[in-house]
Amino acid sequence: MVVIPALAPDSALPDLVRRLAGRGIEIVVVDDGSGPGYDVVFDRCAVLGAVIAREAVNRGKGAALRRALALVQDLYPGAGVVTADADGQHALVDVLAVRDRLMGQGARGPERPLVLGVRTAERVGVPLRSRLGNAVSAALFRLAGGVRLADTQTGLRGIPAEHLDWARSLPGDRYEYETTMLLRAARGGIGLDSIAIRTVYLEGNASSHFRPLRDSLRVLAPMLAFAASGLLAFAVDTGLFVALMAATGLLWPSLIGARLVSAGVNFAVNRGLVFRARHAGATDSEGRSGRGRMLPDLLGYAAVAALVALGGGLGIDALMALGVPVLAAKVLADLSLFCVSYALQRAVVFGCRTGRTEA
Repeated sequence: MVVIPALAPDSALPDLVRRLAGRGIEIVVVDDGSGPGYDVVFDRCAVLGAVIAREAVNRGKGAALRRALALVQDLYPGAGVVTADADGQHALVDVLAVRDRLMGQGARGPERPLVLGVRTAERVGVPLRSRLGNAVSAALFRLAGGVRLADTQTGLRGIPAEHLDWARSLPGDRYEYETTMLLRAARGGIGLDSIAIRTVYLEGNASSHFRPLRDSLRVLAPMLAFAASGLLAFAVDTGLFVALMAATGLLWPSLIGARLVSAGVNFAVNRGLVFRARHAGATDSEGRSGRGRMLPDLLGYAAVAALVALGGGLGIDALMALGVPVLAAKVLADLSLFCVSYALQRAVVFGCRTGRTEA
């Protein structure tokens, strides 16, 4: 199946539907509250063979995609899905390439990856806002998800049938839904298989409904959540450490007491919010539910926290011996261990088998 969410589309949508239908491909188009002025466009798509689902009001791309996935599961049980944009940015040959890669994955199973149509590095004719948006989101995605992906905003994706329930459970009604999908996949052990596609921008991408400020914040929100969790724990840890040092004058008891409290805060936030897809009805590779994973997660986190705390204490001791003030020594030691803590938490504690996915 090919599903296409559409808001106020032009003639590019029925043209894509015609080309897909000519290849014998079933299509679902969601009218995301475009209004009666666009009925003729969607009627043309229906005549060409697409199934049309209409929203009375605009609910956003994420909501439209979830409705399309539900419709596919209802009308075509067992079918995988290729999502494409309605504005003519996806060439037919690229839609077919993603579909062929999805169909060629072999036997069904939870290990089957998502297929991403990633726009090539050729930047001629690419609007400035699109270049900047891709660069910023790719850098933040690498930091938050641990995966290098050149194009995190691509709407051309292949989703295996066994992942449709998971995709429908993801939060976000607008553009942030697609970024959340990539982050949750990377952290939850669903692979990301990239194939290169053309970079097509029509009339400076004027038909895009992406609102640079508001939607950039929505897109970045899932990534910023992880950073915010770390900053919260850092603030709690540093504040308690300073208070305990002032009260006792003892380095190690102050360090350990502050770290125990901040680690508890960080674990609760990361497991309950940042990595919540892991235990929202999902199971891991050993068939354990999120609730069943609580103890292993907690023990793994405790081991990482102890390792980082030990490294932090040794670092503070060394810096103070060099004459660095205690607060500055604490901050420098923690910053130096941030990347180690992050990598271990992502790869070991929460079992996020990200792998390397490049385009």
